[in-house]
Amino acid sequence: MIPLPPSGFRGRRDTVDIALVVPQSGPAGLFGPSCEACATLAVDDINTAGGILDRPVRIHVVDAGAPLPVLAARIDRMISTGLVDGVVGWHLSNARKVITPQTAGRVPYIYTTFYEGGEDSDGVYMVGETPDQQLFPALRWLRAQHGIRRWCVIGNDYVWPRETARAAAEFVATTDIEIVGESYVPLGGRNFRGALDLIERSPAQGVLVFMVGADCAAFNQAFARAGLDEHRLRLSMMIGEDVLYAGGPESTHGLYTASGYFESLVSAESMDFGARYLRRFGAFAPALNNIGESCYEGLLLFASLAEAARSLDPRSIESRSAGVSYGGPRGEVRVRGAHTTQPVYLADADALDFTVLAELTS
Repeated sequence: MIPLPPSGFRGRRDTVDIALVVPQSGPAGLFGPSCEACATLAVDDINTAGGILDRPVRIHVVDAGAPLPVLAARIDRMISTGLVDGVVGWHLSNARKVITPQTAGRVPYIYTTFYEGGEDSDGVYMVGETPDQQLFPALRWLRAQHGIRRWCVIGNDYVWPRETARAAAEFVATTDIEIVGESYVPLGGRNFRGALDLIERSPAQGVLVFMVGADCAAFNQAFARAGLDEHRLRLSMMIGEDVLYAGGPESTHGLYTASGYFESLVSAESMDFGARYLRRFGAFAPALNNIGESCYEGLLLFASLAEAARSLDPRSIESRSAGVSYGGPRGEVRVRGAHTTQPVYLADADALDFTVLAELTS
């Protein structure tokens, strides 16, 4: 454990220190190990290339699953005491909502999660896909390829599922696609009876699953046990191989997702990344997935922004961010405003792996 410097310390360190905010507890906690491993690999690569502003990088892991007031206070203290120069992380939108007031105007904040869109806080940059990049093209593809027109929404009861469902309703209003029902389950909840009954009674041909980690795995199991996978497919928007493993192969029939990265993606960049991950962490490493990989992307983006500005100051970074790009496992990623542009793919689950079916950004 690296000790905190004295309160109010703002002196220059010989390192660039970054708070890595990833879930170590709660429903999303199963993503934590892959997030930490991918971030560690990113630090290795950045430091091998000379660090950031000629200084080596260190990460300080913060549990994004902590109670929100505790998380906010921890980030505030790390910034106020000069322990960290920025924040990078994959975490839920409710965590982002309490982090942005602590980082705004103080340090850069790279949010790596696909999310509901609309974030415009000062100094925040998003690696992850928004619904117009990920969800809407996937709905179009499934309509064209499989004729899926009617959907139910099943989500956890917090910001990302509800706001994404609202965005989806606005999108489908311009198409012949319909949302015919919605049901929300508390984070950590395991009573899916109401959701399953809604799906069974509805005319839905598909289910939009906006659930997190272990909750998503448990829902997929319940969905399959109820026999609902025989005639309805699912499009799940927060899922990696670790969720497939947690749910088991019997829970993945007819399951689709969309993402900017899959471990099974056949590209030179992706295959190189997978090989280096295996060499670094071995055969028993945490499952490599799009969620963990996004933390690698987030650190590359942090480094690229700081190098382009030759500064860690958020205002200097903002003034130099236009046109910043970097090469990583997703290929070339470019900054556009506060977001990034990148390829996005649709895949279906084949037991415990994903098979990429199409590039949605073609």
